[in-house]
Amino acid sequence: MHKKVIPMLCGAMLLSGSQWVLAAADKLPASTNVKLGAAEEFCSEFTDPKWREAQVIDGVDIQESRMCNPDNPAEIAAFVKGTNNISMATLMETQLAADAITVSNDMDGDGDPDHYIIKLEIAELNGHSPDMKEPTTTFDIAPGIQPTFWVYAPKTRDMSTLSLYEPVANPLLRAPSPVIRVEQGDIVWIVLENSHYFPHSIHLHGIDHPYMDHSGEGNDGVGQTGQMDVMPGQSKTYVIKPRQPGTMYYHCHVQPHTHIPMGLQGIFVVEENRPNNWVQVFNVGAGHVRHPSVAVKEKYAAEYDLHYQSADKELHEMVRSANDPRIIARRMNQEFDITEAKPDYFMLNGRSFPYTLRESLILMEENKKVKIRVLNGHEEEFALHIHGHKPMVTHYDGVDNGPSSYIKRDVHGMVPAQRLDLELSGVDDGLNSFGQGVWMFHDHVEKSFTTNGVGEGGDISLVVYKGYMDERGIPKVHGMSLAPYFTKEFWQGKYPAWQDYDAWKSLGLPDISNKKQAAFVPPPPAPAKADAATQTAAAEQSSFFGQLFSGLILGGLAYAGFANRQRIMALFGKK
Repeated sequence: MHKKVIPMLCGAMLLSGSQWVLAAADKLPASTNVKLGAAEEFCSEFTDPKWREAQVIDGVDIQESRMCNPDNPAEIAAFVKGTNNISMATLMETQLAADAITVSNDMDGDGDPDHYIIKLEIAELNGHSPDMKEPTTTFDIAPGIQPTFWVYAPKTRDMSTLSLYEPVANPLLRAPSPVIRVEQGDIVWIVLENSHYFPHSIHLHGIDHPYMDHSGEGNDGVGQTGQMDVMPGQSKTYVIKPRQPGTMYYHCHVQPHTHIPMGLQGIFVVEENRPNNWVQVFNVGAGHVRHPSVAVKEKYAAEYDLHYQSADKELHEMVRSANDPRIIARRMNQEFDITEAKPDYFMLNGRSFPYTLRESLILMEENKKVKIRVLNGHEEEFALHIHGHKPMVTHYDGVDNGPSSYIKRDVHGMVPAQRLDLELSGVDDGLNSFGQGVWMFHDHVEKSFTTNGVGEGGDISLVVYKGYMDERGIPKVHGMSLAPYFTKEFWQGKYPAWQDYDAWKSLGLPDISNKKQAAFVPPPPAPAKADAATQTAAAEQSSFFGQLFSGLILGGLAYAGFANRQRIMALFGKK
């Protein structure tokens, strides 16, 4: 027992000075409540609810889409039939030019057109204008986040914005560049009308095309080997008759180290040849394909295009740093070093979380299968992970290598420019699916969970089963409130992520605004003659060590007395 006495006595002596020690130390600051600005609605009433319904327009069957922001059904009809084969009333419900898509000539007599003329322009989003300080033709990837993009876009008419008073880009001008679909064996003319201030081109990556066209001009989109780049104000027609189906890719091949990251890239699908196969030429914004091909409908209930891409903030802000194209070209081509670049924004179909939830959900039903076409448009590796499922790879880079090559897994790695076709099954067997619910999916490279370093953000989206979505396209989640993600303050890094998890806001920010902070460098030596405050502090410090020393001495004496208590008592007894 006496072996424990020393620590007990010393502790008692030290505890006697604990109040003094606490008084000398800083007190913990109180929590401060960070007030958020107004949160955007998850899904506004602006979208016509009828757009979500299955319907037929000008003979085109359009699937139901329960998304918050579904595609305009009139545009789907135009993308399928061509702007030359729909009614004027339908065309007027779009912003497409009358010659945006011309389809004709059923040359093989199988009930669908075999000649396509597809016209593309180049648009700049969140660009700069000498007439105003704010970006023009705006496109937000998340609340308040507006990187500048260059994108291919279907040829449009009228304004590039919603109105004279709204700078928001019209829905046809957006990232990513649109998915293009044609049919195997069709004659396709892709006309690039360069409406931008820089030279551009189209390289048909993986798509069967001749090196030279019938007129003897280059057809590969590479200025160094075939045809001069398409200068501003000029146009170029690329001619193809693809013999092989598959999920392919198209992108600009002018200064590709900057033009591709700027957004001049898109998915290009060659559908398998089938009778009466009117394909959906454009899927603007990617996501749900509301008019799948005949071949897809033979196996799948629905089809989705997933285009992943990222943006380096330095590059995307550099483009709007000047009005003179010569200055922009110098900064992009001579001063910007992509080997030192790093991505700041990670997007799925042109948006980052939470905006991905408005238009890039995958809607599932139990025991049904959907087809997913994935493009890695990043400059780095990509690892797609779908919670609650193990989708199967059926095609690599558009090539079906046969059932013996099919791989079922829950993380699918992809290198830049690679494409995968996935089969996502709703069979609840613990392998294909773990059951119905709301399941997250994302790139599992962890920085892809962020937007400019703030998380959770990036390319996160959801697989949502029927019954877990309300009538406005809002998933019925059972966790935390998503409202903070719809504020600008969250993405500005001002909001503590867990502040409102409990009533005490115990994980909010400490109120340290009125407390003097420690310097980053040691203070200079004190002068020989200290002032009164310094002397007082030194005295207090000396007093503290003195009390500590005294406590130790007293503790030792007390222990000695306790150990020799019998002798001491005997001495007192003799008296």
